[in-house]
Amino acid sequence: MQLGKIRRGNSDHAVFVENGTVHTLKAKTLAEILHAENPAAAAKASVDSAAPAEPLGSQAFLAPVDSQEIWAAGVTYKRSKVAREEESKGAAQFYDKVYSAPRPELFLKAPAWRVVHPANPIRVRADATWSVPEPELTLVISPSLKIVGFTIGNDVSSRDIEGENPLYLPQAKVYRQSCSIGPLITLAESMPKLSEVEIRLVIKRGGTIAFEGSTTLAQLNRSPESLVEWLGKEIDFPDGAMLLTGTGIVPPDAFNLAPGDTVDISIGGIGTLSNPVE
Repeated sequence: MQLGKIRRGNSDHAVFVENGTVHTLKAKTLAEILHAENPAAAAKASVDSAAPAEPLGSQAFLAPVDSQEIWAAGVTYKRSKVAREEESKGAAQFYDKVYSAPRPELFLKAPAWRVVHPANPIRVRADATWSVPEPELTLVISPSLKIVGFTIGNDVSSRDIEGENPLYLPQAKVYRQSCSIGPLITLAESMPKLSEVEIRLVIKRGGTIAFEGSTTLAQLNRSPESLVEWLGKEIDFPDGAMLLTGTGIVPPDAFNLAPGDTVDISIGGIGTLSNPVE
């Protein structure tokens, strides 16, 4: 089962998707379903009988976020560690330590209201010269720190700004239209075995593929459960949270994301998150 949000007229509606059919829910928020003891049962109990079921395909899904904080983890794949070391020679030792240390790198990526909806534009910073998308499995976390589902996240980043000084990481990663999430949340029990899940990135420019790459979650250096455990130390999430788990796909140094590009991120068991770039 998958959960999502759609907009009809001036109203947003929570929905669940199963067997190619979209069911509208009576729940006022998607979090109301996600944070239930049994989200799948809660979704089925909340079906709005006055709203006919629809075949999947014609809907424009919103980011499946209500008021959760959006966090991110870094240097969780060896490829990301190497890329960080290459972009910031003077701080290479710190990225190596973060990769192997018990404590992960965690940072607040965005409040819910700043998340970009699927099919809406993400941005490259005007004061950056080297920007990339970062395709990431995103954990959907309840207030009790339970992983209730998985979705797709794009942690758009300015590698030149972070490479200049690691202390500039918030400016490199936290800015307007730098985070997109969606289109759907796959409930934990419906997700394929994570070690077998592929993540794929395709960047199109002028109608042709400018870059494509893939990795698998088997390359993730930390378990999702460990990341959530660290995230929950000394902090509360009364509205739940989402946690982007890092990227294992890094375009070559010569590549720079540009306005007019389209970024497609596909993750097995979830779907494809697509955004144009401005």
